[in-house]
Amino acid sequence: PAPAPAPAALGLLLLLLLPPPPPGAAAKKATPCKRCRELVDKFNQGMADTAKKNFGGGNTAWEEKTLSKYEFSEVRLLEITEGLCASSDFECHSLLEEHEDHLEAWWLRLKKEYPDLFEWFCVKTLKVCCSPGTYGPHCLACQGGSERPCSGNGRCSGDGSRQGNGSCQCHPGYQGPTCTDCMDGYFSSLRNETHSICTACDESCKECTGPTNRDCSQCAAGWVQEDAACVDVDECAADTPPCGDQQYCENTNGSFVCKECDATCVGCTGKGPGSCKECISGYSREGGQCTDVDECAGVESVCMRHNENCYNTPGSYVCVCPDGFEETEDACVPMQTPGIELTAGPTQPLPPREDL
Repeated sequence: PAPAPAPAALGLLLLLLLPPPPPGAAAKKATPCKRCRELVDKFNQGMADTAKKNFGGGNTAWEEKTLSKYEFSEVRLLEITEGLCASSDFECHSLLEEHEDHLEAWWLRLKKEYPDLFEWFCVKTLKVCCSPGTYGPHCLACQGGSERPCSGNGRCSGDGSRQGNGSCQCHPGYQGPTCTDCMDGYFSSLRNETHSICTACDESCKECTGPTNRDCSQCAAGWVQEDAACVDVDECAADTPPCGDQQYCENTNGSFVCKECDATCVGCTGKGPGSCKECISGYSREGGQCTDVDECAGVESVCMRHNENCYNTPGSYVCVCPDGFEETEDACVPMQTPGIELTAGPTQPLPPREDL
């Protein structure tokens, strides 16, 4: 018989068969702790999937006896490990192959003593992770203690890994080394030896002692104190308008926005053609708003050349020779086409307006 291929050759063959990693995969490579955690999560899922496999009915006493044997059997271990890694996940296969003996030892001899596989495998054995609430190479306690890192109000740098520095990145509203102090715009609604809760002030407050606009210690920008409460300043009512000539002002809580006038307006006080101070050329006020003037509907023709047709446009008009006519300096004259007699412009069909 042919000699079995060497393990190194098998490994090379596996590498060649695996699909190439997607672009950017190197930059997103998982940390050793994350890979270990993923393997443990899949192992735990495998245990759940095989907990009562092929059992369910019939002789209960026999099943319980058989299931007890199956529970810690190598057969079940093999079923679990065979489904741990996707065929294309080389890092998972590599980690499993490297530490298969550890998993087998835990399964057959140490499972009852160390029921938490993650703690035993990733933290104590491989030393690539830390227990929750600890960080760094020596798994030191995070700021605020390992039981409630950052007082429960932030994230500990490196929490659960062999990385980071244990400092706190506080949630919004919290500050301080252990995230127990309130930022500006928040007040302390609960504080004792173990807990600190910061609640947002009313939007009118920069600093406050409670949740309403009467609890402000200092008003926020755009608000002013009036009758012991912080109220909104209407910037739009100022003597000098804060917006440009072709804009109107809209007040908002604590501020304002400038919005563009309607295109038919010369200055405006609000939205739409009904708020114009004056109308632009080609428009006139009608029914309370600026509407287009139809120059072509006037008693006197605005088109001076003979046979010329007038077409109204928004804010203006155009003069065009009808079909079959051509322009000269002072008239529209029929094109000279043998066998065809053309009449004057007014009898000609009007061109579609969208062509203008």
